[in-house]
Amino acid sequence: MSDETLAQVRRALDGLGVPYEIVDIDPAFADTAAFCEKYGYGLDVSGNTIIVASKKEPKQFAACLVLANTRLDVNHTVKRLMGASRVSFASAEETMALTGMQIGGVTVLALPANLPVYVDDRIMALPWMILGAGTRAAKVKVSPRVLERLSGFQAVSGLAQPLPPPGPSA
Repeated sequence: MSDETLAQVRRALDGLGVPYEIVDIDPAFADTAAFCEKYGYGLDVSGNTIIVASKKEPKQFAACLVLANTRLDVNHTVKRLMGASRVSFASAEETMALTGMQIGGVTVLALPANLPVYVDDRIMALPWMILGAGTRAAKVKVSPRVLERLSGFQAVSGLAQPLPPPGPSA
């Protein structure tokens, strides 16, 4: 499944006519913090695609893209954007069923066309960023400008909040 999803991502990027680089990685380091540490990329240029689901039927889903050094504001901003009374992170099973991608490889670049794509507006100021590639075995280095061309794209101020600086553990 992941090779086909990576091929979909490549076709999507080629169709958008933007320069990009596929970074092959060890799937054991697909989770963002591990990837950044192993391959020398900053959390401030690495994006996490998070699928969010409404709690009530009929289920609604949305994709949210935030920087790895921030935390998605799921309980306020995402809930308001989705118009749902309660939302939470989609389960790994729901994410796979909806996107065909495993956690650690999810990307906004090959999602179902009807899915809203909310992007933290801080991302749009970057010259380039790292995104999932649809597989745990690769990442994509690309300009965030490509996101504006996605179906369902919306830049959102306050989609994520900065993570507190690491301090002594209690």
